[in-house]
Amino acid sequence: MFLRAIALIGILGLLSAVPGDAQVRTNRRDAQTMKQKVATIAARGEVASKQPLRTTVTESEVNSFIAFELGDALPDGVVDPSLTIHGAGRVSGRATVDLDAVRKASGYTSPLDPRSYLTGHLPVLATGTLRATNGVGRLELQSASVGGVPIPKLFLQEIVSYYSKSPERPNGINLDDEFPLPARIREIQVEPGQAIVVQ
Repeated sequence: MFLRAIALIGILGLLSAVPGDAQVRTNRRDAQTMKQKVATIAARGEVASKQPLRTTVTESEVNSFIAFELGDALPDGVVDPSLTIHGAGRVSGRATVDLDAVRKASGYTSPLDPRSYLTGHLPVLATGTLRATNGVGRLELQSASVGGVPIPKLFLQEIVSYYSKSPERPNGINLDDEFPLPARIREIQVEPGQAIVVQ
């Protein structure tokens, strides 16, 4: 479950905007470090503790983990997800997404619908503020774009819903919903370039 949360943060920007020309640097060492931290966080989640336990994860570790460890967990049609941790709760997510699949599933085909012009595989960027306290998280969306064109929240919601559908969630994730933090995580503090997970 914790792996799924990290994947969704990376994919959907729940958990950042990377400028189009920016290169996200990833490496296997940071991926392994993050994998160990995920295992530690999951193990700590099995045991109640009165003493707060803190784990710091860096932007590079998260992006490396997504790049090297979550390939099979990513939905078909989503590639190159990345996360930017701005600080003060702000995060941005970027991924290249197959918009044709979303359009076909949604059933809109009218040439008068602006969404009909956003076709193919295009970069989707979303920026928002992550509030994660008292064991509950929530993303407050600030902006979103597809291929550099600003889009309304409703269109981003269609994309998120389509790519987050599962047997447990046939309608996918709702951007406005709060979500329980896994592994007894009490809080996530978002600082520039890193996040501190408090259990």
